[in-house]
Amino acid sequence: MTTQLDAWAALLIGLLGAGHCIAMCGGVAAAFSMAIPENQRRWQWVYLLSYNAGRIVSYSLAGALVGGVFASLAEVSMGKQTLLIMRILTGIMMILLGLYLARWWFFLLKLEKLGSGLWRYLKPLASRFIPFKHPLAAFPFGMIWGWLPCGLVYSALTWSAVSGGAWEGARVMALFGLGTLPTLLALGGLAGQLRHWLNHPKFRQASGILLIIYGLFTIYQVFPILY
Repeated sequence: MTTQLDAWAALLIGLLGAGHCIAMCGGVAAAFSMAIPENQRRWQWVYLLSYNAGRIVSYSLAGALVGGVFASLAEVSMGKQTLLIMRILTGIMMILLGLYLARWWFFLLKLEKLGSGLWRYLKPLASRFIPFKHPLAAFPFGMIWGWLPCGLVYSALTWSAVSGGAWEGARVMALFGLGTLPTLLALGGLAGQLRHWLNHPKFRQASGILLIIYGLFTIYQVFPILY
């Protein structure tokens, strides 16, 4: 089980979590569009890319923090066995995410409340950058919104936790952020038809099933090593 596989798992979460992104970030996309000056609408791509770059940087920082902390804990406790146990929890998170995306069980919503306390202090900071005076102003705006409480992000962070280090954790979350790019660009108004397709019930259910299978496979991989 390599960190390369973990990174691709995070990318998969970002790609398949489109339905969740649309539900969570629809309001953000509306606020973002209104924050672009009327005479700058032709540069919407630039603003969107700046915003998403900031968001991915925040994900990477969170991944580095989680990856570094859990790698240190593994060294002072039970070593690799701790990371293997964490990998089981990662598989469980994948299953919960799959159930949520398919709209079969919404337990993941309860986990999103964990970050609501921090978000209460961060959200007002975002308003300081709108309306945007320059595309670069969308970058810190994106960095702040990267800390929005989100079950999809929490699921990806579990892969950072078992990545083995800060650098690996940052790489995992950077790939997760890249996986969410198509959806977030669509939310920015650049691809209405793509947005409709990504939120289609059949796509959500297919995505959920794939993540559930991947979660079960992740757990299955661990037990022969533990025992």
